Order: sequence, then structure tokens, then C-alpha cells
Amino acid sequence: MSLIEQAGLALLRQIDPERAHGLALRALQTGLVPLPAPVSSPRLRVQLAGLDLPNPVGLAAGFDKNAIALNALARAGFGFVEAGAATPRPQEGNPRPRLFRLPEDHAVINRFGFNNEGIGPIAARLAKRPQGMVLGLNLGANKDSSDRAADFATVLSHSGPHLDFATVNVSSPNTESLRNLQGAEALSVLLQGVIAARDGLARRIPVFLKIAPDLSEQELADIAQVAQAVRLDGIIATNTTVTRKGLKSARSGEKGGLSGAPLFDKSTRVLARLSYLTQDNIPLIGVGGIFSAEDAYAKLRAGASAVQLYSALTYQGLSLVGQINRGLLALMDRDGFGQMPEVTGTDRERWL
Repeated sequence: MSLIEQAGLALLRQIDPERAHGLALRALQTGLVPLPAPVSSPRLRVQLAGLDLPNPVGLAAGFDKNAIALNALARAGFGFVEAGAATPRPQEGNPRPRLFRLPEDHAVINRFGFNNEGIGPIAARLAKRPQGMVLGLNLGANKDSSDRAADFATVLSHSGPHLDFATVNVSSPNTESLRNLQGAEALSVLLQGVIAARDGLARRIPVFLKIAPDLSEQELADIAQVAQAVRLDGIIATNTTVTRKGLKSARSGEKGGLSGAPLFDKSTRVLARLSYLTQDNIPLIGVGGIFSAEDAYAKLRAGASAVQLYSALTYQGLSLVGQINRGLLALMDRDGFGQMPEVTGTDRERWL
């Protein structure tokens, strides 16, 4: 981490978390943030649901909800970037404050509630996306929608021509009853609608599903069955958790979704279980508590083909992306893996 990055992060930590995040995005948008040089190696390349990723380290949804900083993020060393979540109509989200740092736990709690500018302006920015990046959008539903399932298809229909992948997000804990859409029957109907919208695009793109870490064994089995039945292209495991076990920070009692280090074990166990249930027939993306190359490597070995970051960037900055990719190469050397795909699932049993 450079001295400039250290100073910038220290300054942002003195400001309200949501305002600090907004300032960081604007700084990226205007080119004021020095970007680390990307780590490039053919050994890091991954094929994920037909996508050619230069490395397996992606940016999770939520960091750039409105797709305002795509030019900078395309040069920040990520293998792929996911913007959003986007809803059909603009949405304010939940009342502030709604973002909280938990520094003693290396964690974050948010209760944003799908705040975004709506798919109209977001799709306009996606249409001007930088060339060469692998770009996706997290699809959401309006809180007051009479047909939330249809909202996901609407967002995809408007944005699909400008995307490389789309993610159905039914796992945010901050929109009332949204997680109910993870039930087998409702999920099957929803995914069929989104896939029909995808099939209506001029160019086929993969559709992923982002799930919660707080699912029962039966719920996970149902999701695995539905995902295979509708020929889903991939699953992102996982979103934030509503559990608060073992936290130390003063803000640990805030309502919302918890992300960061405390989520690592829980989300990795869900990932490994999904890998087992789907028998490696559906690519998985591991998310939750990744703060180092060792964390990313554990997700990959538990069954992920790629990983995503978000909360760790709050504490370690964008230089973490390169650190993880360099560390992955070193870990592959240590364990005798020649190419990144060889790593996937090699230590799954540890997490079952």
C-alpha cells in the first residue's frame, strides 16, 4: 500500500462511512486516486460461464451502485466488476445512518435498501463502459413493487445489451420479504422470467444468482435443484448475514447485513456445500470476508471458480487486489498448481 493510499484511507475513516464512500467514488470518477498496476499472468486466467477473466478477483456489487466510476475500476486490476444493485425506478433506500464500520471486527454493517438512481441513468452509463473490462450488473427490485419478480427481468431488458453478465439478487436482508424469493417455487418462477428476458437479448450473457449465507440445509438443496433445472449459469455465495455471533465492536447491534471478516467461515461453508450439491455442474463465485490471498485461495479450494471483494477495500484499499493476485501465484507455486482452474474444489471436504 502506498503512502498516498494509507493517508487517503486514514482520512476517510474520520468521516461518516456513507459520505466517505461517496467521496471515494467521486475521487475515482475524477481520476484523483492513483491506481496500482494490475498483476498480469496467464496462470491467473479463468473461464467462468463463458467469460474470459484475466484473474479470479472481482469487485462485488454495492461498491459502485450507479456505475459512475467504471473507467477507473476497469484499470484497478480486477478480473471482473459488478455494478448495482439497480432497480427499475429510482429508490432512496432506507433512512440514514445506514452504513456502519466495525473496525475491531474488520467488518461492516449496511442497511441501504437498494438505494440507486434507477435503471435509466445506470443503463446510459453502462452503454459508455470502457472496452476490455468484464462487466456485470446486480439486478434488484423496487421496495414498493407489486411484482418484484418482474422487476428483475425489467432491469435486465434495459441493461442487458451493455453487460457481460447479470446477477439476480434475492438475498439482501435490507428489503422486506425479499429473501422469501429464495424459496424453491418463487425462485423457479423468478429465474425463468429473468432467463426469458436474457434469451430475448441480441447477445446471450450468463445469469448468476446471489444467495444468502443464512439458509438451511434444505433451502440450499432446493436452490441447487432449481439452479440446475433452469440451467442457471452460476451462483454467488454469499451476500451479507443477519447473524451477529462473536462481534466486539460497539456498532454490532445495528440492524442490516453484516459483511467482512466474521462472514468468512459461514459463507465458505455455504460455498462448499453448494459445490457438493451441484457436483461442480454450476460455476460458483465466493464472496464474504476475503482480506488476503490466503482467504481468496481458501474460497477457490472450497469450490469457487472466482471470488469477489468489497468490505476489505474499506480497510485495505484498492492495492489489495494486486496483493491477492500476487499471493495467489505464490500459493499456486507452493502447492504445485500450474493454472488457476486447477485450484477449484481441491479442499472442499474441509468445509463440509
